[in-house]
Amino acid sequence: QVQLVESGGGLVQAGGSLRLSCAKYGSIFTSNAMGWYRQAPGKERELVAAITGGVDTVYEDSVKGRFTISRGDAKNTVYLQMNSLKPEDTAVYYCGAGISGSNFNLWGQGTQVTVSS
Repeated sequence: QVQLVESGGGLVQAGGSLRLSCAKYGSIFTSNAMGWYRQAPGKERELVAAITGGVDTVYEDSVKGRFTISRGDAKNTVYLQMNSLKPEDTAVYYCGAGISGSNFNLWGQGTQVTVSS
């Protein structure tokens, strides 16, 4: 069974940092794109960052300059380094994989990120 497994969420104070990790298991095929979406209570799920082909990246405007997405050497892992966290970054973060950042067909179970003020 192909699955994405996330780790690294937690509780942090505003201004702090967290690093999310996501690994794809159960497939020898590399996903062209991997990335992260988030969903806060009462809000729609939104794209945070995605990386395609290991080089091309896209970020949601509010995280530019604070978050960095990268892929591991195995290409079936993706990381999200989150710095200068703000309370508005509080959400469940979901790892995704697929053809492009706007077309993920495989999702992780989600990891909670809570930023206290």
